[in-house]
Amino acid sequence: MAKKKYYVVWKGVNPGIYNTWDDCQRQINGYKGAQYKSYPSMTEAEQALKTGYQPSTKQKVNSNSNASSSSPIWNSLSVDAACSGNPGVTEYQGVNSKTKEVIFYQKFPLGTNNIGEFLALVHGISYVQQKGLNIPIYTDSKTAMSWISKKKCGSKLEPIGDTQKLFELVERAEKWLQNNIITAKILKWDTKSWGEIPADFGRK
Repeated sequence: MAKKKYYVVWKGVNPGIYNTWDDCQRQINGYKGAQYKSYPSMTEAEQALKTGYQPSTKQKVNSNSNASSSSPIWNSLSVDAACSGNPGVTEYQGVNSKTKEVIFYQKFPLGTNNIGEFLALVHGISYVQQKGLNIPIYTDSKTAMSWISKKKCGSKLEPIGDTQKLFELVERAEKWLQNNIITAKILKWDTKSWGEIPADFGRK
């Protein structure tokens, strides 16, 4: 289960404390200069609301560039994976970060979460570049970002039986990475500050 978080909105449609990321998003989406952060307890959230917004000084490093953790870029694609067991039934998807509209979705009878994250990111990169979209791609997986930089899936899962279809796609993904230059910007989703990534399956 994901840990409970409380979202403080200092500048937004209706400033205050919100119990869910969806409620928080409604206050900040499209609001110029929105200020907000998440906190692990109501006490901290209440204190922060009184104290006022403190800009983050941390910088997030990703495979293509540095990204501030102050707020996400909503005009973007978010990707994520879910696995029932590890290995187990594996799914991945890519969604519009702002609207959560599903752009692509895949499901396999057997796989791992890391493989799903890797395939989701490759799918996202190829989709954005083939469509000529000038938008970044968010992932919450450092492992997937590492495998992308190496152009190689690092899983130790064997490509036999129920994993055959999965690894056929893994091989295609690796070949695509080796034969194409990545121009899309890949950014690390700051779960601690922003809550779960929009593509999250909600099963943690």
